[in-house]
Formats: sequence, structure tokens, C-alpha cells
Amino acid sequence: MNVVEISPLQLVLCLGFVLIAGISSLVFRLGLEKDLAWGTVRTFAQLFLVGYVLQFIFDIKNPYLILLYYAWMIFWAAQTIRGRVKEKQVRIFAPTFISMVISYMIVAITVTAGILQIKPWYTPQYFIPLGGMIIGNSMNAISIALDRMFSDLRNRRDEIELAFCLGATYQEATSDILRDVIKAGMIPSINALMTVGLVSLPGMMTGQILAGQEPQSAIKYQIVVMLMLVASTAIGCTIIVQVVRRLCFTKAHQIAI
Repeated sequence: MNVVEISPLQLVLCLGFVLIAGISSLVFRLGLEKDLAWGTVRTFAQLFLVGYVLQFIFDIKNPYLILLYYAWMIFWAAQTIRGRVKEKQVRIFAPTFISMVISYMIVAITVTAGILQIKPWYTPQYFIPLGGMIIGNSMNAISIALDRMFSDLRNRRDEIELAFCLGATYQEATSDILRDVIKAGMIPSINALMTVGLVSLPGMMTGQILAGQEPQSAIKYQIVVMLMLVASTAIGCTIIVQVVRRLCFTKAHQIAI
């Protein structure tokens, strides 16, 4: 089965969808016209640029270059998390970035080398798309978890300080908060497990079917991806929330935010 090529004219026609959204914004006075226009320009520019970069990486197949590009993807994910989590007192970028690099590298390599047994494991056609799914899914979960954690720490400050007065450590005083925020970050992934195939066909499966892959084969890949995303979300949220939580307290176990 041949893949249907999309011409430049067809891409231009798709701008009609953005026009509809812009008209809705004007009618209801949402003030989103500039964001829609700028977002559309960035979508075209970023994706075409990434397309050329990926083609270059695919042709070279250098493991160091592939891992460097993956780290670059994680860097921008960490930047996005910092932008979404409106926190000025605690520097979350560095610990978030380092934790994501370590944990997501391990998960991505485990999937390509151990589960799918791709040879070599760094084959970019597999490693980059699968790694990108890990980053994108976990990025949203981590943003939710961190935002919830900072909110709960401030709202329950008196309760935490009372626990300190009774001799608790910061881990003991915030253990229930930690559980709640990790749970909040994982719920979207769990919900996706419950509804996959019923509400929508996920991206990996859809892409393979459009490319001519047999549905049964595409389903197997999608199952691997869904379980991989749950694991990466759990690992990312657990590690990063605990690391950032430590930064919210002094060495004397006093709340610092």
C-alpha cells in the first residue's frame, strides 16, 4: 500500500481549519487570534526544521548524535515544564532536566534494546519517535504533579509546620502530599489505558496503519507504547517530585517556600 503524499496546496488548504478557529475567537472575543497565527507559523517552521534534522540523523546513524538530539528534546521539555509551573522561589529546571535525561534514556533504551530488540538499539527510526512519546506524555504528567505539589505545600503549610514541631522530618510531614501529586500526574495515563481503542486510535497505531502496516501488527506496537508511557510517567513523576520536594525545605527541615 502506497502512502498518500500531501502536496503544498493541500497544506495550504488545511489553514482553513485555523481560520475557523480564528473566526470563533473573534466572534466570542477570546483574544486568541495572535496566538493561533503565531502557533501556526511555529508549527510549520518547527516541523519542517525537525524534518530536515531527522533526515540528517537518520542518514548518519551515529549513536552519540542520536543521544545528543534526544537530550536536546528533553531540554525543551524541561523548559516547557518550567514555563507551565509558575514557581519563582524554587529552581526546578536543572533537577527536572537531569532527572528526565537519566530516567528517559534508561526507559527508551530498555524499550528499543530489551523489548523490541532493535539492532542496533539506537536505530533512529525507532529510538527518536518512541523517545519523543515518552517525553511528551511524561512532560504533561510532571507539569501537573509539580504544580499540584507547590499548591499543596503552600495551602497546607500550617499542617506541615505542626508536624515539624512534633518531630517529623520533611519526608514524614509531606508523605501524603507526595502520594497525592504522583497520583494526580499518573491519572491521565491510566485513563488513556482504560479508553484506548474505544474513544480514539492512538498516534502510533494510526501512523502505522496510514503507512500501510497491518492493523494487528500496529496494535502490538501500540500496546508496547501504552505500557511504556505508563512506566515512564510513573518513573518521571516519582523521581522529579521527590527531588524538587527536597528543594522546598532547608537542611534543618524547615519549609522554604
